[in-house]
Order: sequence, then structure tokens, then C-alpha cells
Amino acid sequence: MGESSASPVVEKTIVVTRAESQCGKLREELEARGAKVKLLPLIAFAPPDDFGALDAALHQLATFDWILFTSANAVQQLAKRCRDLGLAAGSAGRMPRVAVVGPATAEAAVEAGFSVDFVATNHSGGGLAEELRDELRGKKVFLPRSDRANPDLPAALKRLGAQVTEAVAYKTVTPGNADRERLNSCCKEEVDAILFFSPSAVQAFLELVDRKVLEKLQGRAVMVAIGPTTAGALSAAGIQRIAWAADTTETAVLQALEGHLARTRKRTTAGVKLK
Repeated sequence: MGESSASPVVEKTIVVTRAESQCGKLREELEARGAKVKLLPLIAFAPPDDFGALDAALHQLATFDWILFTSANAVQQLAKRCRDLGLAAGSAGRMPRVAVVGPATAEAAVEAGFSVDFVATNHSGGGLAEELRDELRGKKVFLPRSDRANPDLPAALKRLGAQVTEAVAYKTVTPGNADRERLNSCCKEEVDAILFFSPSAVQAFLELVDRKVLEKLQGRAVMVAIGPTTAGALSAAGIQRIAWAADTTETAVLQALEGHLARTRKRTTAGVKLK
């Protein structure tokens, strides 16, 4: 590949804060473009402490008008619980309509056997609620989520007049290998970008990384936020150098990362001193 057509990620070190099982395609795409990828998962997923609320909703799934999925993890964990209970996630008969927060979640829902009726154009829980506001008024809505999910969405749905049943489908936990020493050692090395896929990963990162390491990172690495909620978590933490991918598809993540690095390279070539 000639220099003029080479991807901006060539020889760049990219840290992906997601489990290897969830980012295989993205890693392949980055490495195919010449990037050096480091996997540093900051969160993992576990079953809820109590399946009571989830199981009750699943046994009455046909009574709901809508299921709202705000992440692929929610889809996958709900589908797994359906299998454990001997229920078919997308069984024939009367089933709720399905709305999802973005294309990656839609893909996961289809793979799980659901028929997706609506994909939000603004890939956030708030955007999903607002875009469906006329459809949700007076309707029964099932919302399977993480134990750390933002409370703003169910509150917004209730303001719109929806009857919301919320259930914890999975817990978000910090994996044992995401310790402070490993993270800080990785970030002290040459890092060009760090990819965050959820506010929970941002929170774990901020809890583990040393302040001095973070200050140095801010001057040389871009933080890539997948989705507006994750971008908001980074911004709220005082991170200024943020590239925002509209959704979790490999294409969107690569476009955000390559676009930022290309603009940075252009300004540097032009002799503009970066902040």
C-alpha cells in the first residue's frame, strides 16, 4: 500500500477497552490497516444477583407492546436467559414490537431471533425514547438493562406516558485483570488512541488510571467514544480530545478514529502546533 493511500492508523497504537470476544472484527480491521492493537478490557458481564424481575417479564413477554434494547449486551443476555428458561426469544404468536438504539444492537437482536421494528437515528436511550414518543404513549414497555444503566431513560419513558417494566438482565463488573498496575503500565507507553464502548468503561478507566498518567495521555492520545452517552461520560470527566463514533459498528468506529488521525496529521504537516 502506498504512503498516499495508507490508513492514518498505520503504526499507531490503539487500546481497545473491550473484551476480545466482543471486538474480534474490529481488531482484525485495525490490524489489517497497520495498527498495533492492545486489548485492555475494563468491564465484563455477569448474571444479575436476582433473576426474579427478569424471569417474570419474560414469562409475560406477550403482554408487552414494546421491548426497548439499548445495547447488544442486553439483547444477548436476555436471549441467553430465554434459552435457560426454555423460552424462544422470537417465538411465533403475539410478540412485542422491538426498538433498538442503533445498528449494532439491531444486528444482535436479529441474530437472537427478534424482528426489529425500529432503529433510532440518534443512537442514545434518550434519542430512542424521543423518536418513539407518539408510539409509546399509554403502551406497556419492557426495558431489560444493566444494573449500572442510566436512570434517565425509564424516567423519560414514564414522562411520555409509557408503562415501563424495567429488569436487570446482567451486571456490569470490572474484570479481575483490569488492575491499576496493568492499566497504568499500558498507558505510560506510546498510545495514540483509546476506544471506549460504554460509560461504565469510562468510569472504570478513571477509577484505575493515575492522574499524572491521564494528564500525559490527554496531550498525545485521542479518546474514541462509541455513542453519545459514552462521549458525554468522557466530556463530563474533563476529557477534551474526543472522537465520537455514531454507533458500535466497525465502520463507524474506524471512520471516527481515522478521521481524527487524518485531521491531526494534516494539521501537523501544515506546521500547526497542536494543543
